Amino acid sequence: MESGATTFTVEERVSMTTDRLERKRQDHEPPAATSERGWRYHHLGIPTSVPRPGEVYLEQFKLHVSGFDTSPYGIEWMRFEPDSPISDLIKTVPHIAFEVNDLDAALVGRDILTEPNSPSVGARVAMIIHNGAPVELIEFRKS
Repeated sequence: MESGATTFTVEERVSMTTDRLERKRQDHEPPAATSERGWRYHHLGIPTSVPRPGEVYLEQFKLHVSGFDTSPYGIEWMRFEPDSPISDLIKTVPHIAFEVNDLDAALVGRDILTEPNSPSVGARVAMIIHNGAPVELIEFRKS
């Protein structure tokens, strides 16, 4: 966060969000993220403190990840080092991730938790908060 920027608690951010449905969703309807916005499910990130087989260490985030490349459901386990620079919300609350065509457009009007960044070649990601939960948005450069 830039110095001088206003800091809000998660509860304050939830009360300020305007990213709400105009009408209540029916049980049989898919979420608006996929049915109206065209976002595509990518993975579910779950924080853990337990080492898991096949972990890959991401040094810049002080994070161990595992499971994504072998899970047919896109389950990704995330184990953080104590001094990881990642937001405490991401370290403690599972997140869902969606692939989007245009990350910048998808962020308009959203409560941004993590500004757009490029954790790997060809990918741009950002984290938003919706209803107190982190949501990851990912844009892949198609070549």
